[in-house]
Amino acid sequence: MIIKDINQIKISTLSKELDEFKILHLSDLHINKKTNLKEMKDLIDTCNKLTYDVAVITGDIIDCKVEFIIKQINIIGQLKGKVYYISGNHDLFYGLNQLNKILSKYKNIVFIDNKIDFIEYNKSKIYFAGISDRFSKFFKHNRDEQSVLNLLEDKKLKIFLAHQPKDYKLAVKSNSNLFLCGHTHGGQIWPFHYLVKLVQPFLNGLYKIDNCSIYVNKGIGTWGVDYRYKANSEIALLRFKYENSDN
Repeated sequence: MIIKDINQIKISTLSKELDEFKILHLSDLHINKKTNLKEMKDLIDTCNKLTYDVAVITGDIIDCKVEFIIKQINIIGQLKGKVYYISGNHDLFYGLNQLNKILSKYKNIVFIDNKIDFIEYNKSKIYFAGISDRFSKFFKHNRDEQSVLNLLEDKKLKIFLAHQPKDYKLAVKSNSNLFLCGHTHGGQIWPFHYLVKLVQPFLNGLYKIDNCSIYVNKGIGTWGVDYRYKANSEIALLRFKYENSDN
């Protein structure tokens, strides 16, 4: 878990209310038995030195049974400010309920699978929506796309969280301002990038479809082999910048 990149991303927006709103985006921590406490503390310390308005974690926090990594998970509770998180496929496999039980102790950390919540920024409400991972049906975990879309229907400022890039269509359909996800690890090891591109619409980085910006985070941890090549781990700091359409 060596952080090589802190990527600062500008998100152009036509919504003046979002101007200078900053989001810390983490994904795919993949905490396992080999993740030591110092690595976790260094990660959270690095994040807490950054300036942001809200933090999000887009799935795959854990990569082994929770009972072996309780101390590491608790360090996430030291992350400053409001934190939203959703499920990833590895969380479902290794114990989402146990993960939620630990993180629910921290009042600033909010689980939003199939839910919405909001924070106030410059006298406006910015809504965050989350959808459970696409593998939920295999783990008896609810995934209710229509309910989330209904909850967002009359909202103006919306940020949609999912684990997999494939769910970008829900964000576009709900007319969200921003869609955040992970899952791909940016390919993790070149040339596996090409295999990822066969099953996911986006590999990593910033995209835009209609009025919805899309950011795919390369993640923090690794899966399978503890190694990355041409796909550095990252912390993303996204900043909205209002741009008048008349200019």
